[in-house]
Amino acid sequence: MINTAVVDAILALKEASQGLPNALIRDLASIHANTAFSDLPSAVQKAVAASVRNAFSQLQRNGYVIAEAKSVLPTAPRPTPAGAATRTDRAPRRGPPKPGGPRRPPAGRGKS
Repeated sequence: MINTAVVDAILALKEASQGLPNALIRDLASIHANTAFSDLPSAVQKAVAASVRNAFSQLQRNGYVIAEAKSVLPTAPRPTPAGAATRTDRAPRRGPPKPGGPRRPPAGRGKS
């Protein structure tokens, strides 16, 4: 999708220059990191709008849901029922080590 959008924008730039190399170079040189959408030539604006519309349609066909960020706010965690015990309410489980489990070095012996 991104590749198609870039190619469409380049073709729109070429069409906007009407085959004049100097106009194409001027239009390319005017695009930089802070270029606003409204600063682009109208042919490029139309190509970008069509590419974005096509990308959203394709995402929706593939099962993705497109929504505004405001409408998909995270929800607050649900409160725990009053009588339910949580992991922090219980004492830690400690029992005899299982045979074949990891071994700890004997206490009091360190590397010398």
